[in-house]
Amino acid sequence: MEVREVVLRAGESYELRLAGRGARGYVWTWRVTGDADAVSVAEGPAAPAGALPGATVERTYVVRGRCPGGRARIRFAQIRPPYPDETPYDEFVLDVEVRNRP
Repeated sequence: MEVREVVLRAGESYELRLAGRGARGYVWTWRVTGDADAVSVAEGPAAPAGALPGATVERTYVVRGRCPGGRARIRFAQIRPPYPDETPYDEFVLDVEVRNRP
């Protein structure tokens, strides 16, 4: 499991790319802990047109700083929805500190 730390200003965004395994039934989910109001997370654009069936496609997530002075931890887990109690195939943790604008 990789852990990455980023510092954002309020209104600034960070784009995170994670390898997908949709053909195998895995999807990325996320959970925000800490100051959950400090950040927002949204899934980015879908796979590009013309991707071959079964190909590994990167998924993009956009994390935006919202509340200065906050710290949040975002845990991404790659799971198969029919088996929520199964150990995730992959995990990624993003620690985010949000600072005031200059």
